[in-house]
Amino acid sequence: MPSKRRLRWAAIPVATAAAVALAGCTPTELHGYLPGFELDGQAAEPTTNQVERVASLWTSSWIVLLAVGIITWGLMLWAMVVYRRRKGQTGLPVQLRYNMPIEIFFTTVPLILVLGLFAFTARDQSAIETQWDDPDVEITAIGKQWAWDFQYNGEAEDNSDAVWTMGIQAQPDAEGNIDQAQLPTLVLPVDKQVTIHLQSRDVIHSFWIIDFLYKKDMYQGRDNTWSFTPTREGTYAGKCAELCGEYHSMMLFNVEVVSEAEYEDYLAELEAAGQTGDIDNAYDRLANAPGTTGAAPDTTDSEGEGH
Repeated sequence: MPSKRRLRWAAIPVATAAAVALAGCTPTELHGYLPGFELDGQAAEPTTNQVERVASLWTSSWIVLLAVGIITWGLMLWAMVVYRRRKGQTGLPVQLRYNMPIEIFFTTVPLILVLGLFAFTARDQSAIETQWDDPDVEITAIGKQWAWDFQYNGEAEDNSDAVWTMGIQAQPDAEGNIDQAQLPTLVLPVDKQVTIHLQSRDVIHSFWIIDFLYKKDMYQGRDNTWSFTPTREGTYAGKCAELCGEYHSMMLFNVEVVSEAEYEDYLAELEAAGQTGDIDNAYDRLANAPGTTGAAPDTTDSEGEGH
């Protein structure tokens, strides 16, 4: 039986080979081919303060599961070969009612794996779901069939100093190409604490920014909240991740992460355009069939007062 010293020396080249192989991986490969770690094919800093945690949980879970799968498949193939029926054999093999060591092993190992995955998931979920007490920016994202409204909340209690944009669903041309300029756009300042309040005007939607590696459901009559810090400027795709009706696939939006100065200029543009006030009680949904150019609903009542 090989000594422990020999085993250690045998492990050195294996560990070295693994380290060299991992060193040659791109950021996307190291993070399980998840988006959010590359820009134009080059390594880049993560898109938010949370994506490293999400990617680590994802890749670690898959490594454990693949190891369990390889061991299980190997044992199955080994049993198929070793205990196969030989030529000339008849009848059934010796039947065993139970094997206590194996029964204990098959019970304790899966239990340990499940508890371990649960513990790491609960730890990371608790950290990701922690909300800022006093965020730098508060935004209300409202899902509707089949587009998005974004309200940049102000400091007034009645949100009279808020500014907003109201979007329409994606408008494809005859070849199915989407006009990106018409998509609703959420603008975020880089390196600032952001809290997004998620609401639905009609059915269940799901707010998903793909490169941010996180999504949350949106319910009518119940607010969900997501707090994070965007850490890289750029343009990112977003969509609804919950089947919500006929044009669910057209419920797209873009996210622009910009400098603080650009963010303040954007808010000033919305204010200058008269897009101010609270739109929480605006018309519940837009009927924007593909090929049309729907307009934002009127947010004033019969007496000319804004909602």
